Amino acid sequence: MTKLVLTAFALLGFAFATRSQSLSPDEKKVIATARQLQPETEKFLEKTVNINSGTLNLEGVRENGKLLAGEFEKLGFKTEWVSLPDSLNRAGHLVATRQGKRGKKLFLIGHLDTVFEKSLPFDPYKRVNDSTATGQGTNDIKGGNVMIIAALKALHTHGLLDDVSITAYFTGDEESSGGPESRRDFIERAKKCDIALAFEGAQGLSQVTTGRRGSSSWTLNVAARTGHSSRIFSDLGYGAIFETARILNEFRRVLGQEQYLTFNPGLIVGGSEVKYDDNAAKAETTGKTNIVAPAALVKGDLRFISEKQKESARVRMREIVEKSLPLTKASITFSDGIPAMEPSEKNENLRKVVDQISRDMGLEPVKSGDPGSRGAGDVSYVAEYLPCLDGLGASGRGAHSIEEDINLKHYPLLIQRTAVLIYRLTR
Repeated sequence: MTKLVLTAFALLGFAFATRSQSLSPDEKKVIATARQLQPETEKFLEKTVNINSGTLNLEGVRENGKLLAGEFEKLGFKTEWVSLPDSLNRAGHLVATRQGKRGKKLFLIGHLDTVFEKSLPFDPYKRVNDSTATGQGTNDIKGGNVMIIAALKALHTHGLLDDVSITAYFTGDEESSGGPESRRDFIERAKKCDIALAFEGAQGLSQVTTGRRGSSSWTLNVAARTGHSSRIFSDLGYGAIFETARILNEFRRVLGQEQYLTFNPGLIVGGSEVKYDDNAAKAETTGKTNIVAPAALVKGDLRFISEKQKESARVRMREIVEKSLPLTKASITFSDGIPAMEPSEKNENLRKVVDQISRDMGLEPVKSGDPGSRGAGDVSYVAEYLPCLDGLGASGRGAHSIEEDINLKHYPLLIQRTAVLIYRLTR
């Protein structure tokens, strides 16, 4: 075994004996069982995809959770439903646990909800050919959820879950979080574990996620004098809309080229009167072409690779906002969302373990994906507390769209790799 891989194992506290780079007899049996169970696995995937579980479809999220809970209970896991306050309007979370003393304590992350609410046209599971199936949430993230169960089932068949500690946590609101209170239990349980593995969609067989950007939001309010449009640029100043345009253009000019940093003005309104409904994410305005607009509003997001980058961007954005055009006044506020999963040595060492498994299976090497290519995810809430990997789930295309699909050629191999990964981490 190479010195690099030994270093990775040592840093993670593994007690593997030095041996040749190959699959053990137990690992070969697990892979064979996962392969044998693949038709059953795909039938179960179809069941869960055909449950509409958009975040705000609380009944659908709970139904999906109940379906998964039944499978975990067959594997000897204790399951529970973590309820949330009614005020959050979120369904809650499913937690499945096994307690033991062997190996590392694993925290496996999935989510029950999708972006497809009941108000949208329903796209059921459909096998297009031997390599592709379509349907809502096939790769984000129902394929990943089912991967977890399929890998554990293969291990359970051979008694390889005995005396291990695994917490599988499926949030009910990953696509639209209920806020900090919704993640309190999630974080506390993760802190009791040694390693977190998250099953958001894979980017093929050759990449895993060792870092992903965080996400927060910002609100820009602009006020100005109003009156007849003929007096703009003179005693009425520049108006709220010109001031808003100045600020947004300066954001782009000053911050637009920084690696991993993005900021998107997703909604903008301006006029004589502006109203915004936060619950519906809906704005209304009135105005006329011959009236200087006294009000403007912009809602946007900010994505970053570290807390340091986030805070630095906020400082510069505030500085730009404060340099108002004559007779205008702007203010910006920020709201924290999902933190960043900053690339780290501990995460990279986990990547090396997956890479070694892939090579042992006769598959291609596994590298770290570009952190800038991933959105925010639940794993980021716990990244500061323990080594983490994400992007371990199903591969496919078109996530969050009517064209979402799953790669059925990769899927069995990803399940087999996950089973071996869990096996090695819990020895």
